[in-house]
Amino acid sequence: MIEIFTPTEVAKARRTGELVANILHTLKHRVTVGTNLLEIDRWAKAMILEAGAVSCYVDYAPSFGRGPFGHYICTAVNDAVLHGLPRDYTLADGDLLTLDLAVLLDGIAADSAISFVVGTATPEDLALIETTQEALAAGIAAAKPGAKIGDISFAIGTVLRGAGYPVNMEFGGHGIGTTMHQDPHVSNDGRAGRGYKLRPGLLLAIEPWVMADTDKLVTDADGWTLRSVTGSRTAHSEHTIAITEDGAEIMTLPTVTF
Repeated sequence: MIEIFTPTEVAKARRTGELVANILHTLKHRVTVGTNLLEIDRWAKAMILEAGAVSCYVDYAPSFGRGPFGHYICTAVNDAVLHGLPRDYTLADGDLLTLDLAVLLDGIAADSAISFVVGTATPEDLALIETTQEALAAGIAAAKPGAKIGDISFAIGTVLRGAGYPVNMEFGGHGIGTTMHQDPHVSNDGRAGRGYKLRPGLLLAIEPWVMADTDKLVTDADGWTLRSVTGSRTAHSEHTIAITEDGAEIMTLPTVTF
């Protein structure tokens, strides 16, 4: 299913996106060495419910997971990169943490992810994170009315491959709207000029992610958490955007300051 939204509906998406971004950045501000992943999940739950929103994850049960997910946020640490199931783990100095959050507010969903180092960061980890952020910016810049999904994928892949990272093609970005995951699929590499033609009112979640030295994933015994098969570090950056007459508008920008 591909949904095209009216300006009024896009305004709702803007409010959802702001909520998602503010929760993520509040969590980033709170997280320190010694924070437990289950504590992060409790904080996320409280902020979602206080806003009158609904978690997209608690009852999430796709074919590839061992569902339902049962938690409010994805917390992936170090070699984990996607669908990180919150667990009883206390963050240590130097841990690379990815928080991925999707909520539904007033009938419209938004999805975003950030990666950051808790405590002391290495240059290698910072480069990994910055590359996903640069790839995200490139993908968003390519998301213009009349462009194709392949243009976004090509822009992302050019940055990731140019930095020397392998690109996994199993999981990527996606359409989003009244549900979290919709068509079209947005691969993190591809051929320009191919795929669905972008139209104003289309919402997309664009999400470059990489593993330092492999494109292969392994699933934890929890049935959810995806890790690099080599144990290498990982990073993930994601925004929800709306295609407009003029280009792309980022929905998931925070307004909170610290």
